[in-house]
Amino acid sequence: MAKAKKEPAKPRASTGGTLVVVESPTKAKTLTKILGPGYTVKASVGHIVDLPKSRLAIDVDDGFKPEYILVKGKAKIKKELQSLASKCDRVLLASDPDREGEAIAWHLAGLLGIDPGSPCRVLFHQITKDAVVQAMDEPIPVDMAKVDAQQARRVLDRLVGYTLSPLLWKKIRYGLSAGRVQSVALTILCDREKEIEAFLPQPYWAVEVKASSEDDRSYRLKVEKRDGKSLMVKGKPLKIDSEEMAQHISETLHREGIIVSSFMTREGRRKAPAPLKTSTLQQEAARRLGYSPRRTMRVAQSLFEGVNVPGKGLTGLITYMRTDSLRLAPEAISAIRSTVLSRWGENYLPEKPNLFTASGRSQDAHEAIRPTDPSLAPEGLREVLSPEQFRLYDMIWKRTVASQMAPARIDNTVLEALSGPYGLRQKGAVVRFDGWGKIWPIDSKDDLISPAIEGESLSVDDVLTERKETKPPARFSEASLIKTLEEEGVGRPSTYASIVETLYDRAYVEKDDDRHLVPTALGRIVDDFLLDHFGGESVSPIVNPGFTATMEGSLDLIEEQQRDWVNVVSLFWEPFTRAIEEAEKAPKIPPPPPEPIGESCPECGKDLVKKRGRFGEFIACSGYPECRYTRAILKKVGVICPKCGQDQGGEVVQRKSKKGRTFYGCSRYPDCDYVSWNRPAAEKCPECGGDMEFKGRSKTPICASCGRKGAE
Repeated sequence: MAKAKKEPAKPRASTGGTLVVVESPTKAKTLTKILGPGYTVKASVGHIVDLPKSRLAIDVDDGFKPEYILVKGKAKIKKELQSLASKCDRVLLASDPDREGEAIAWHLAGLLGIDPGSPCRVLFHQITKDAVVQAMDEPIPVDMAKVDAQQARRVLDRLVGYTLSPLLWKKIRYGLSAGRVQSVALTILCDREKEIEAFLPQPYWAVEVKASSEDDRSYRLKVEKRDGKSLMVKGKPLKIDSEEMAQHISETLHREGIIVSSFMTREGRRKAPAPLKTSTLQQEAARRLGYSPRRTMRVAQSLFEGVNVPGKGLTGLITYMRTDSLRLAPEAISAIRSTVLSRWGENYLPEKPNLFTASGRSQDAHEAIRPTDPSLAPEGLREVLSPEQFRLYDMIWKRTVASQMAPARIDNTVLEALSGPYGLRQKGAVVRFDGWGKIWPIDSKDDLISPAIEGESLSVDDVLTERKETKPPARFSEASLIKTLEEEGVGRPSTYASIVETLYDRAYVEKDDDRHLVPTALGRIVDDFLLDHFGGESVSPIVNPGFTATMEGSLDLIEEQQRDWVNVVSLFWEPFTRAIEEAEKAPKIPPPPPEPIGESCPECGKDLVKKRGRFGEFIACSGYPECRYTRAILKKVGVICPKCGQDQGGEVVQRKSKKGRTFYGCSRYPDCDYVSWNRPAAEKCPECGGDMEFKGRSKTPICASCGRKGAE
């Protein structure tokens, strides 16, 4: 009997519904609540494919074709997404609305068999029910111009990093690295340090007079002129350059007295501040909250992806936080103006909305960073936000609302007076109407001045003379470095935080006692080498901010479909390889000597020095190998010890085990034996009061006692 012919396998029947793929599990959870039945929302957890770490993976002879492979550990996610995609009627790609997100969507389209030219892409600029529903109704194709711009950046960064780093290994020390953008940031920091070292202080004497009128009005005037000519240079009385001159002025003031020559009051108006964009968010969070750029972006991400708001459920509280736009949507402006009117009245509401435009080439597809619903005031969310979420949301909400408030009216006053040949001055300000200053600091440095009468005499109560010196330019803080990078056109909103962190990770930069950035000896050596071979005179001046800014402009032109990405990379690569060939001829540079820390070895009495090993920096005896004393450098993580911190002041520090594994312990060890493999969070569990901590690389804290998850 003939064997029955086997029927071909039937394709798996669709179970219907829509698969929505996002980047973050937190965002997936929020969207699942919003979209409801008929939708399956899954996270790719960032990039699902990327360049391999072990090799260049760019075919420079074949159009700079990148070789993408599945990211390690993503096989399970890939299999799950492909399985779900085969069962659903439709797949929508909802990665973040920027170049990086566009590239992720393109890679996902390839893995899931989706035509990127079909309407498969949805953009969530805010995660609220109305915004999500509208975006789902308006799918678009993957924007290949954005993909090309991101791919050009990725290829350029890989070519620079994987070519420069081995050069540094040969010429300075194994294990060093250099990057296209962070090398420019390092140069900016090193140039400032050179300015500080070359600075010669100039002495001068400040002369200030305490004076009063017959009816007890008080004034503090500064001597600024002699015979009608200014004694001031760059805002300082540098022409009062000797103690003898300062003493002569003091004697003249006591002898001649003071006559008021004018008292002028002029009403000024200070316009409302612009809403926040990525760079100013990071700067203001550093200045007002003490947050690092990375911490700011982590907390902002959690506010964007969704918080459980009573009566609304999981809701994104702010719009997308990687943006260089200052634009606010018309409906947002309307809602903000309604908030201003209802809270403070029509006096605080300008006749027309305040409009702001970002300088340079901003990506105006996004809005500025703002609350998704201005009626959700911070004070009403205190119970549902973590302390750090509350502080950042409070700052964003206030800055956004302030941007649509009436100008502050401030009377600027100037008192001018004469004493013999010398002219004196005092400036002041009076806030007549606070306007936007109702909720955002006006930051006026001028004092209130009582009105004075022209021609009246003032009594000299005291003359204060003080020797001062001009100061060198200040070192950069994280915030001021980001501001400078933005002004120079280096980097983009998505890269500012990582630029700063990379400099720390490479040990090229550290913080001084005032939390300013100081290049390390190693950072200076690396920068000098890069400047010698890739500075202004090089055929490929990649550490020149202007050159890097031009490259950023080229990436923007790719996105605007005015440049071809392969052409941009090709024009960069040819001179860069020539510069590399020349740098290969340079002699090897000795590494910096170990840095003394100002302490003696407790075992042999010789100087202790800071060294660097395979697991990072540590303290060692300069008498090695005769003396083998070492100890770890205690790196604080900004959290008080959960065991003794409240009573004994212990702080959590990062340590290394003998096998190089990171763990966390108390700075008071051995008096306090607190230890944990997981980095503690600066918060307690709202449910049981236990200690919250981060496991592995997770950005979401988990309670060590009950397992409750916190906000990412």
